[in-house]
Amino acid sequence: MLSCMHEHDGPLTRLRRSHEQAVLELLRKHGPLSRAELGDRSGLSRTTLHDIVAGLLGNGSVVAGTPHVEVRKRGRPVEKLSLNPAAGEAVGIDFARRAVHVAAVNFAHEVIGSASEAHAADLSWPERIEIAERLLATSAIGSPVGSMGGSVRDGRERHDGAGGVHLDTLSAIGVGVVGPITDPGSENARAQGIDGLPDLLRKQFGVPVLLDNNTRLAALAEAVWGAAADSSDVLYLRLSHGVGGGLVVGGALHRGRNGLSGEFGHITVDPAGRPCECGGTGCLETRASLDAVLNRYREAGGRADDLTGLLDAAAAGEPSALNVLEHVGNDVGGVLAAVCHAVGPGVIVIGGELAEAGPALLEPVERALRQQLMPLARRHVDVRRATLGEAGSALGGIALVLHESPLLSHYPQPVSEENA
Repeated sequence: MLSCMHEHDGPLTRLRRSHEQAVLELLRKHGPLSRAELGDRSGLSRTTLHDIVAGLLGNGSVVAGTPHVEVRKRGRPVEKLSLNPAAGEAVGIDFARRAVHVAAVNFAHEVIGSASEAHAADLSWPERIEIAERLLATSAIGSPVGSMGGSVRDGRERHDGAGGVHLDTLSAIGVGVVGPITDPGSENARAQGIDGLPDLLRKQFGVPVLLDNNTRLAALAEAVWGAAADSSDVLYLRLSHGVGGGLVVGGALHRGRNGLSGEFGHITVDPAGRPCECGGTGCLETRASLDAVLNRYREAGGRADDLTGLLDAAAAGEPSALNVLEHVGNDVGGVLAAVCHAVGPGVIVIGGELAEAGPALLEPVERALRQQLMPLARRHVDVRRATLGEAGSALGGIALVLHESPLLSHYPQPVSEENA
């Protein structure tokens, strides 16, 4: 919980968090429960349960009340414990290249929902922040995780809910941005091209701002809530306007020296290929980013103007569209095989707008991967499509704020203003 943000991540702390999560999950699943019912369902001892419940009541995650219908024939009414969704929220924002995505969870760690809005690539930071604040403060937010798989290809995506986020209850905001980040996960994070963004956000929302690469945050979210929640070694690849990824190694999110881990888009695929904005030549990003894929499709005679058209053509079985996706999948699979030989993941998660092509892309990826992996490794790698949609990076920002996941054991602990 938020009160645990400053504790050391030792075995006793992790055990306590596990007990807290068990109690919270029971209340999510069953609704209000008495202490006796919680004891029966959780299996915790009376002393342990008393301590855990006291902590949850103390930090406001749980509230106690006496339902009118639950009155004993004798003695005092039975007190029930329930989640306190109004106690506060944690917010994540993803400033992607051409869209703003936001997500929020309440104080009991229930996902309130998400919202997205597309914009021009050259929109200023103040204008992007205005979009984020509007999405959070209005009824645009309110959709559960299970319905966050939509894209922003058609402009604005709004999930109507009940009233938006209570911005005055925020303790911090986790923010994803494009590109390499130094000192990721902290208020000291820096990146090229963000032009005072952290200061603008702190001024607008009045709370600490924790920054990281948005694709690495998407990897974190998929490993916490999404497709790879059952694995401690995960390789995440996002195929979008840019190509990047993230690694979970040995149960911890890997950031690398100066936050440079996961730049899979800048692995060379074709040494004689096109120049890349990173200064290299023939990088995966020059062949598998959205613009690159559309260019390859048009060079092959395709007529689609945008990704929607390409995906529609592939779904209709158009040979040129399927051929382009086959070649892109082969490039991606080769890069993934090389990374697999270095880090040995158990699960590969592929996300981003291009992953919406489904089997037309993912099957060629998996074929190339299997062909280029060592025979011993082939049966140990499971390829999955990302499940959290466009809100993944924003949800990863929330995980950064809460700092509850052991995946963040190597990241700097958030520091509150009173402890700074």
